[in-house]
Amino acid sequence: MATKRKVIVTGFQPFGEHTINASWVAVQELERLGLGQSVELHVCEVPVEYLAVQSLLPVLWRQHQPQLVVHVGVSGIATMVTLEKCGHNHGYKRLDNCSFCPDSQCCIDGGPDCIDSVIDMGLVCRKVNSSSLGVAVAVSEDAGRYLCDYTYYTSLYLGKGRSAFVHVPPLGKPYSAQDLGRALQAVVGEMLACLVKDDNHCSH
Repeated sequence: MATKRKVIVTGFQPFGEHTINASWVAVQELERLGLGQSVELHVCEVPVEYLAVQSLLPVLWRQHQPQLVVHVGVSGIATMVTLEKCGHNHGYKRLDNCSFCPDSQCCIDGGPDCIDSVIDMGLVCRKVNSSSLGVAVAVSEDAGRYLCDYTYYTSLYLGKGRSAFVHVPPLGKPYSAQDLGRALQAVVGEMLACLVKDDNHCSH
């Protein structure tokens, strides 16, 4: 029997005005729906804290050795499900839930300024938008220089680009938890299809 592909999907704890974080609600909905028989899905709720992200992410990558890690965050300004193409190393000045921010204002000392995901987000976006899902998907190159961007960059660094970040709008603006769960299921499914295609083209 073929080994199942491992996928980790994370959402965030509440912060600021987001007393219910749509990202974690959407991830729990995805967990209920699943990603099909061939995928072993692990979900995790991430604290909105720089130090917690620093300690948690290496453990997730090492422990599960996933094919793909997808982080989901909420954006108060998003009206669509937004796929982030890259993570940024510098510019972290905003205080987290513990009123802390890194002295260096960066994720990884000496790391590149920006790391791109190996996944073609434009292709994923087109595929999901051309389906009958009924949830609009867009692509962005700026994950916002807060815990979302910080988590994404750290994960891209640890996973050599095999990571993705999805921003969701707050619940009901305009999508329900069920809509967001179905959108994540479709998006992550297409991301995995992208990875499989890339792996088949590689010589290693």
